[in-house]
Amino acid sequence: MPLHPPIEPYDTGVLTTDDGQALYWETCGNPDGRPVLYLHGGPGSGCSAGARRYFDPERYRIVLFDQRGCGRSRPLASDPDVDLERTQTTRLLLDDIERLRELLAIPSWVVKGGSWGSTLALAYAQAHPQRVEALLLAAVATTTEREVRWITEDMRRIFPAAWDRFAEAVPAPLRGTRLVDAYATLLADPDPAVREHAAREWCRWEDVHVSLVPGYRPSSRYEDPAFRLVFARLVTHYWRHAAFLPDGALLDGATRLAGIPGSMVHGRYDVSGPPDIPWDLHRRWPGSELRIIDDAGHGGAGAFTDAVVDALDRAADLPR
Repeated sequence: MPLHPPIEPYDTGVLTTDDGQALYWETCGNPDGRPVLYLHGGPGSGCSAGARRYFDPERYRIVLFDQRGCGRSRPLASDPDVDLERTQTTRLLLDDIERLRELLAIPSWVVKGGSWGSTLALAYAQAHPQRVEALLLAAVATTTEREVRWITEDMRRIFPAAWDRFAEAVPAPLRGTRLVDAYATLLADPDPAVREHAAREWCRWEDVHVSLVPGYRPSSRYEDPAFRLVFARLVTHYWRHAAFLPDGALLDGATRLAGIPGSMVHGRYDVSGPPDIPWDLHRRWPGSELRIIDDAGHGGAGAFTDAVVDALDRAADLPR
């Protein structure tokens, strides 16, 4: 089942918050269709035109927005004067989602999240289950301390040469601390050359640990220095704080999703987020559906995309 045809927004706007954020949003598809919210990954990836194509534009009112600090939202996290500790927490992101829902006068919606977006979607659904008609998670992550440690430390066992480069890019005074903390410190350094070097090395490692998929090609987005700095600063911020959630909270809270139709799509070769993450969630989430795609990694085309589009097409027809 291929992606739906390219479409353009029929409406766009900016949601302003009390703490000085200006969040870009857009709506596409059918204004009278079933509302669906897309939560992008990263943190810091921002939304792309391609994300609109997961959704049937005849049946869905598609809502996308760029989360705090990235994409077309302002201020960007790449600005060293932006205080991430004050302006970037999962609770603030959840509040942003609710404000956007209220702004658009949407009583409830289908929610789709991928990678980091799946963490945010789970947190939102557990905080506001009455607002979620169905939940679709792709490349599932819950951003626990264990998951962060796996990606930034333990994965040396799989990619030893690349990991050694990643670790050795940290200067001697910061060695011995967690790599995620060391990189977050470097990305906030007053010297722009230090920040740029750290962003480049962080994104180089990102490209390594998502690479286990047939036909993988390095992401062209990491060629953009501005994107690298936004992305790396936000990822290290949320990862070092384990998404600002009590450890294991999303798994422990999965029973609160009972009654919410849920589908998860995950790649067998997803070394960034091993399949035990969605499996354990599936066992705790009553009525959930899990599809493991044998020839996919951390996302991807082909059967992975087909499964995501199929799940969203089925959600569009659920009773309301």
